[in-house]
Amino acid sequence: MTYKFDFSAVLAQWPLFLHGAWLTIQLAVIATLLGFLIGTLCAIGRRSRNTWIEQACGIYVETIRNTPLLVQIFIVYFGLSSLGLKVPAYVAAIAALVINIGAYTTEIMRAGIDSIHKGQLEAAECLALSKLQVYWHVILRPAMERVYPALTSQFVLLMLASSITSQISAEELTAIANRVQSDTYRSFETYIVVAVFYLMLSLLMRLGFWAIGQAVFTRRRRLGTPL
Repeated sequence: MTYKFDFSAVLAQWPLFLHGAWLTIQLAVIATLLGFLIGTLCAIGRRSRNTWIEQACGIYVETIRNTPLLVQIFIVYFGLSSLGLKVPAYVAAIAALVINIGAYTTEIMRAGIDSIHKGQLEAAECLALSKLQVYWHVILRPAMERVYPALTSQFVLLMLASSITSQISAEELTAIANRVQSDTYRSFETYIVVAVFYLMLSLLMRLGFWAIGQAVFTRRRRLGTPL
């Protein structure tokens, strides 16, 4: 083996890597927040007594979970362009990631909601709580607390999957890596650096979610239940 590592030319492009990492963080945060909102609403919709709402949410979830993310990105980006709606790659990337993570969040939140014992709902009704109070205090918060580890893992996977958006020229971390390696001809070193960036972002996200869990789910912290 005669290959000699040379990171000097790659590391000289650190401003580009930071720009790509920052865009990756933006994609992950925005998609996580909007996807969680959509997923929670759809999880509630899948328990709705309205058959149309339940079926619509079910079709959305099954369609997204059984098609590749890359195909979904292409449909959003090129499909909208074909309809005359030209959107920037950044916006199309966010839209596709939100649609994708929303479906997975729906199933995770639905599992949490289904874990709530019916006796708790009956007790809430006996206390004359409003529907909003029941959903927030009796259903949603306990459900999210129970599935929080699964949610956080899914959101970290979303951040890693955002690398696929480089296929529509979204200037995130992987797209920057492609540019750098084509300029420096140091492919091995470039993708090693990118792998380190993704590892650091994953650990940073997990640390952030852990801190949020410690702040929000005080009962688990008092009981010493791991998040």
